[in-house]
Amino acid sequence: MPNLSEKVFVITGGNGGIGLGLAEGIAEAGGSIAVWARNEEKNAHAVKILEDIGVKAKSYVCDVSSEENVIATLASTVNDFGRLDGLFANAGRAGTGTPFVETSLEDWRNVTAVNLDGVFLCLREAAKQIISQGSGGSLVAVSSTSAIHGAAGNEAYGTAKTAVTGLVRALAVSLARFQIRVNCLLPGWTVTELASPAFENEYFREVTTKRTPVRRWADPSEFREVGAFLADPSQTFHTGQQVCVDGGYTIF
Repeated sequence: MPNLSEKVFVITGGNGGIGLGLAEGIAEAGGSIAVWARNEEKNAHAVKILEDIGVKAKSYVCDVSSEENVIATLASTVNDFGRLDGLFANAGRAGTGTPFVETSLEDWRNVTAVNLDGVFLCLREAAKQIISQGSGGSLVAVSSTSAIHGAAGNEAYGTAKTAVTGLVRALAVSLARFQIRVNCLLPGWTVTELASPAFENEYFREVTTKRTPVRRWADPSEFREVGAFLADPSQTFHTGQQVCVDGGYTIF
C-alpha cells in the first residue's frame, strides 16, 4: 500500500459497491475520505466503516447531475478537510434496458446526466481546486467494460461510459502541466446493488461468468488495492490510461 496519510480524496457514489471498495483501499493507505452520495443512511454506514479503519471520513448528500450541488459540495468538503488531493468520479446509474428504438430522449438524458455530465462536473470542480493548491493530484473516472464491448439494450449507459474514456484522455493531456494525473477505471462484472438485476438473472450470470477467464464476478472489496494505486502520488508518470479490472473479460 502507498502512503496516503494527510491526503484527502472524494469518492462519488462511495457509500457502497465499487465506490466503497475504492474508499476502503484509500483509507487503508491512510487517506481521508469524503463520500458523496444521495442516500443518507448508506452514507452514514460507509463513514462508520471508514472511520473504523482509522481515518477521517465524512459524508455529503450530493446529486452529481446538479451543477449547483456539485459546486456547493466541493466547497463544503474543502472547508471541512482543508484541501483536496483527488476525486474518483464513480457515481452512476444503470441503463433502462429499453430497446433502442423505444428509448425516449428523457430516458437517454436521465442516464447520461449522471454517467457523463456528472463525471464532467465533478472532475471540473476537483481540477479547479487542485490547480489552486498547486500541489498536484489524481483524478479518476469510473467507466465500464461497456466502453469496449457493445451494451445492447443499454445504449445510453454504454455511450456515456465510452465518452468518459475520451474525456479522461483529453484531461490527462490538458492537466499534466499542473501535475494532475487523470486515469480511467473499467470494472468488469461486479456484485453490486446497481448490477443486482443482471446478477440475479441466472442465464445472464452464467453467460458472463463463462466469458470471464477467472470464472466468477468480482466482489467490490477487490477494488481496494487499485483504488490506492490510482490515488498514489508517487505514480507520477501514470496518466491517461484505462485500467481494466475485469477478470480478463475484455480480452477473452
